[in-house]
Amino acid sequence: MNVTYEECIQACLECMEACNVCYDACLKEDDLKMMADCIRMDRECADICAFAVKSMQSGSPFAKQICQLCAEICEACGNECSKHDHEHCQKCAKACVRCAEVCRQMAA
Repeated sequence: MNVTYEECIQACLECMEACNVCYDACLKEDDLKMMADCIRMDRECADICAFAVKSMQSGSPFAKQICQLCAEICEACGNECSKHDHEHCQKCAKACVRCAEVCRQMAA
């Protein structure tokens, strides 16, 4: 299945938004220590998603490699978020897994 830049950009934007929402919501949770890894991964993931979008939009010769790295970070973020029961974490985990799949196909 061929993934278009548009599809991949859309998945990255949705993932970035989910990570930003999760990040903000995690900061409001009572047990911040427990959420620390989730918060860190949300930041990292939102940043690489934004960077991947930029690389695809600008036709970067490194877009495939960036999408590959984005897939790895999305997967790690999804794994971390899925450990927490909060709705924002679960939503974020889903967006991350989806983005990882699309970015992998883009990188292939």
